[in-house]
Amino acid sequence: MVRIRAFRPGDEPALADICLRTADAGADATGILDDDDLWAEIFVLPYAARHPEFAFVVESDDARVVGYVVGAPDTAAFEEWFATEWWPQFSGRWPEPAPEPASAPSRQDGTLRYAYARQGGAQPFGEDFPAHLHIDLLPETQGQGLGRALIETLEEALRVRGVRGLHLVASADNTGAIAFYPRVGFTALPSPEGTRAFGKRL
Repeated sequence: MVRIRAFRPGDEPALADICLRTADAGADATGILDDDDLWAEIFVLPYAARHPEFAFVVESDDARVVGYVVGAPDTAAFEEWFATEWWPQFSGRWPEPAPEPASAPSRQDGTLRYAYARQGGAQPFGEDFPAHLHIDLLPETQGQGLGRALIETLEEALRVRGVRGLHLVASADNTGAIAFYPRVGFTALPSPEGTRAFGKRL
């Protein structure tokens, strides 16, 4: 039977694989960037490293990890840690791209610019919704209520910690996610171009 359990060390390769296979607005992002590993090192592995107590996975009946939710209870503090401790370890592997040319940047350069620009205190939703999350499920697990169950599991862990609000930001192209979040109690927030943000008071 499929079950939700707490993250444990050793789950990281499965998290990275799920992240890659859902990173293109919910679709498989394999081969979109020059280096497939980049997705996970930005969007899931730092969360498991910094806040394993707010990481939960879906485990299939054959013991495969097929989905996850990860969260940070204090977005400003997390982003400061990401910028000063997590991301610098990758500067040799993925140097900061040169100033943006007149033509559109490559997808990899755009993703790297996002990573290098992350910093504490820059989040517009931090006061009312200090926590944030990332959630991904492989296609085989979708439509079974597992996304709702993962979010509820994370929300309860955040409430126990006394966190008062939770937000997330999805790509504007991810129509499935945009339809899903209001169904689990999130309200649309003013959003940067190309994204859709949602918040929920806990």
